[in-house]
Amino acid sequence: MTTAPPDWIRARRVLAALAVDPAALGGMVIRARPGPVRQRLEDGLEVLPLPLRRIHPGLDDIQLFGGLDVAASLAGGGLVRQPGLAKHAAALVMPMAERVPPGLAARLAWVLDGNSGHCLVLLDEGADPDETAPQALTDRLAFHLDLSEIRATDALLRLPAPADMDAARAHLPRVEVPDEHLAQLVHLAARFGIHGLRAPLLTLRCARALAALDLRDRVTSEHLREAAELVLPSRATQIPQAPDENDSPDPPRQQENEAQGDGAGMQDIPDELLVEAIAAILPPDLLTRLDRGGSARGGGQGFGAGGKRKGNRRGRPLPSRPGRPDGRARIDVVATLRAAAPWQPLRRAATPGTRHLIIHPGDLRLRRTEEHSDRLVILAVDSSGSAALARMAEAKGAVELMLAQAYVKRDLVALVTFRDTRAEVPLPPTRSLVQAKRRIAALPGGGGTPLAAGLRAAHDLALQGLRNGQSPCLALLTDGRGNIALDGSPGRAAAAADARDMARLWRGLGLPAVVIDTANRPGAEGAELAGWLDARYLALPRADARRISAAADAALSG
Repeated sequence: MTTAPPDWIRARRVLAALAVDPAALGGMVIRARPGPVRQRLEDGLEVLPLPLRRIHPGLDDIQLFGGLDVAASLAGGGLVRQPGLAKHAAALVMPMAERVPPGLAARLAWVLDGNSGHCLVLLDEGADPDETAPQALTDRLAFHLDLSEIRATDALLRLPAPADMDAARAHLPRVEVPDEHLAQLVHLAARFGIHGLRAPLLTLRCARALAALDLRDRVTSEHLREAAELVLPSRATQIPQAPDENDSPDPPRQQENEAQGDGAGMQDIPDELLVEAIAAILPPDLLTRLDRGGSARGGGQGFGAGGKRKGNRRGRPLPSRPGRPDGRARIDVVATLRAAAPWQPLRRAATPGTRHLIIHPGDLRLRRTEEHSDRLVILAVDSSGSAALARMAEAKGAVELMLAQAYVKRDLVALVTFRDTRAEVPLPPTRSLVQAKRRIAALPGGGGTPLAAGLRAAHDLALQGLRNGQSPCLALLTDGRGNIALDGSPGRAAAAADARDMARLWRGLGLPAVVIDTANRPGAEGAELAGWLDARYLALPRADARRISAAADAALSG
C-alpha cells in the first residue's frame, strides 16, 4: 500500500485534533486552490461537532451579528429582527480568505476571542506568495496546512471512527497538562522567533486533544512533540541557531517526573532534538518570505487626482443603487420614495383601506459616494555629473509649477535628489510653495550617480504615502546611467543590478511612474530603466521646467 505524503498525514491528524476541541484550537488555514484534494479535506469537516456555515469575504455586520431586517419589516408592517452567525456556535468556512477586508477580519477575530464556541476554517486561494489571509485571523488559528503539492491520488481521508471521536471529546476534560511545560514551550517558540503566548497555548491545547484521542489521562512527551510540530512551524520567523558551547547546561531535572511514569512531559526530550524535529518541517520558502518582509502592496491607485474610493459617507454623490441595508450602507430616502411612488395606486388597490405609503423591499435604494485620495507626486532628480546645475534649475522650476497646481488638484509633491554615494529627501511631501522654495534654494550637485539609492528613497516615500491613504506616483529625471551601488561602492555592473532590484520593488507596488530622460543624447539606459519600473518613457534632452511639469502631469494622469 502506498504511503501518504507527510503533508497529507499532518492534514489528517490536524483534522482529528480539531474535531476533538474546535473552539479551543480556533480552526485552521488551508492553503490550496480549488480542486479534488481540498474538496476531500472540506468533506472531512463533517466530523466537527459544530454546524458548518459557509461565509463570504463580503459578509456584512447584520449577517454576522444580527439586527433589524429592514426589507422584511417594511414588507410585514412591523419590526423583524434576524439573528446573526455570531449568536450560535458554528464552524465558519471562509473561501477566498486572502480577500477578507481588514474590517471583517477584526470582527471575526472579536468573535473568536469571545469564547462563544466558534471555529474558523480559512480557505486561502492566493496565487502569489504575498496573497495570504489576514494575520489577525491566522494568528488565532492553531493549524496552517499547505496542500498545493499533494496529488489527488494520494489524498485518501482516513479519520477515527465517529464513536472514537465521541469518546475522545468525552475524555478531554479529564486530560491534565503539567504547568511547567508552558515555560519550555515559550522558550521553544522564542528560538523560532515566535513572539507572544498564543502559539504556546495553542500547542498545549493541541497536545490535550491528541492525548484525548489516545484516551490518556495525562499529556505525554510524544503528544507535546507532535503538537509542537503541528502548530509552531508555520509561525516560525527565523531558523534557530545552535547553542553556544560555553552556555551553562540546564539545571538538573527533579525526580518528580520519574514517578509520573508515561505521563512525563516534554522535559524528557532534549531541547535540541525538539528543535531539529520542528526545523525539519519548516516551510521551504521561509528565508524567501523573510526577505520579502512586510512589503506593502499597492492596488494600482494613484492616477489623475488620486485613487477613487467608493463609500456611502463622504465624497461626491453617485447615483443610488438598489440593495439591501447591511449596517454599513445608508438608505437614500428620496430615491426610495421615487422608486415606490409609481406603484402606489396598484398597491393600494390590492390592499383596500390602506392609506399609508406602501414600500416593498425592491424599492430600497442605497446611497453611494466617491472620494478621491490625495495624489503624492514624488519627483526624483539625478543631481550628479557635469550637467547637474542645469538639471537642478529645471527641477526647481518644475517643483514650483507642480506646487502651484497642487492647490487645485489636491496634490502633494516631494523631492528626492541623489548624487555622490547617497540619496536625500530635501523636500518631504508638502503643498507649501513657500517651504518648497526655501528647501530647494541651494541644493548641491555633482559627483557619482547612485541611481539605486534614489529609487529606494522614492520607494520608502511611496510606502509612507500608502500608509497615509495617499496615491503615490513617481517622476524620475535621470539619464539612467548609474555608477554607484547601494553600498556606496563604484562600478556600473553592480550599480545596474541594484537599480534593477530597486526598480522591481517599485513595480511590485503597482504604482504609476514616468522616466524623463534628461541626457543630451538619450541612449538605451533610460528606456531600459523605464521597463524595469513598468513606467512611461519620455526623452526630453532639452526640457525646461514647464515642459517637465506638463509631461510628468500628463503621463501620471493616464
